[in-house]
Amino acid sequence: MLHFENPVIAAVRSRAQLEQAMLSRAETVFVLRSNLLEIGSIAENKRGKRIFIHADMCEGIGKDKYGFAYLKEKGIDGIISTKISCILAAKQVGLHTVHRFFLIDSASVQTALEGAAASRPDCAEVMPGVVAKEIARFRKDLDGGVALIAGGLIESKQDVIAALKAGADAVSAGKQELWNE
Repeated sequence: MLHFENPVIAAVRSRAQLEQAMLSRAETVFVLRSNLLEIGSIAENKRGKRIFIHADMCEGIGKDKYGFAYLKEKGIDGIISTKISCILAAKQVGLHTVHRFFLIDSASVQTALEGAAASRPDCAEVMPGVVAKEIARFRKDLDGGVALIAGGLIESKQDVIAALKAGADAVSAGKQELWNE
């Protein structure tokens, strides 16, 4: 299970956002869009931050142990994925893993719990992160060795506090104003 000194994770989709995240107090950065050619410069400019690449949205990288070994070799700390196979392959090469789940109804909660049990990620991220009731239920049923990250639709400090109170260990937020809260 990963530990989060600062529970707000900077979730970025552009080079400009990445630069701002590197200047923020966020200790962990989720790079949600990237490509193979950018990986080296992202890793070289981490400034002590933990960098996670969204494997499903990284163009040009193989979604297998060789692609993930490349990320690790370049200095990337972990991956985010919705796919069990990606989580398992990344774990094989020693990357940290965030298994992302979209909770839209009770069936998706059950499917997510089964997926987390199968992949045994370092962290499970449930989206949207503003559903405190489901975060609490997911936390209760999730293996205690898995950190829980709430992400998606986090718009205010109150949303961050509510997700943390509900049982999330950290919150990923794209809203830059929250990165320094």
